Amino acid sequence: MINDNQTNMVYIARGLSAFEPVCMNLMSALDSNGIEVEFLPRTPSPKHIWARDYMPIQLDKGRFLSYKYRPDYLKGYDGYIPQYRRICSDLGLECIQTDIVLDGGNVVKCDSKVIMTDKILLENPSWSRNELIAELERLLQAEIVLIPWDRYEMFGHADGMVRFIGGDSVLLNNYVDFDPYLRKRLLKALRPHFSIAELHYGTALNKRFSWAYINFLQTKNCIFIPGLGLPEDSLAAEQIQGFFPDTKVIQIRDCQSLVLQGGALNCVTWNILSDLNNNLYKEIQL
Repeated sequence: MINDNQTNMVYIARGLSAFEPVCMNLMSALDSNGIEVEFLPRTPSPKHIWARDYMPIQLDKGRFLSYKYRPDYLKGYDGYIPQYRRICSDLGLECIQTDIVLDGGNVVKCDSKVIMTDKILLENPSWSRNELIAELERLLQAEIVLIPWDRYEMFGHADGMVRFIGGDSVLLNNYVDFDPYLRKRLLKALRPHFSIAELHYGTALNKRFSWAYINFLQTKNCIFIPGLGLPEDSLAAEQIQGFFPDTKVIQIRDCQSLVLQGGALNCVTWNILSDLNNNLYKEIQL
């Protein structure tokens, strides 16, 4: 499986242009740091900006897993679901197909493990827990580590809760500042599998915005974190830099409007390891 820290190319939805400061600042930062950036085809609407959620999971350099993107929170809002399988075809991707309902934002890749919230179980009620986990492990060729869903966050995504540092280490959001009960449950779920570092701001910033900092975009040698115009911006940058000492941490200004829509920089990007060659698209039904 390709981890975020191996990637060298980033795609964003063309609809992100509606959020002009974020789009321009992000594209400029990516270009300045030698990261290729392109617009995804068939994504003209601002409703299509959440590229992470509908684009496939990269398994290796030439293969991807495309899942069923029909989350419960978009029931009745089909306009937010682009033609993601046609996008894959346009890009020439070789995609394994599964009908499991999944969001890319609920996939945190950690070498031979993948962290997901247990909302995946609710999204796939026709599967038993054991059968669903076994099938996901078969498709991803990785151990699935389930963590409790933060019920204050309607999407059920893991990428605003925990991120992979490297080796056996993960970084947990600053639940120590505002939700000790959920923190306890998360530590219980994660400790059998990982060594855990934690963000901790010790300020009045609460869960309304703190998730946005850990929802960063990570590529090879760089991490891009949102700037929200808050005192915690510098605290978040300093702490994340400390946990990723060999990675350049870059703050993208003016992300407030994006974060108020419910997502941050990992949500609006799809990053892959690419040699920029055109691959023939091939659907594989498993």
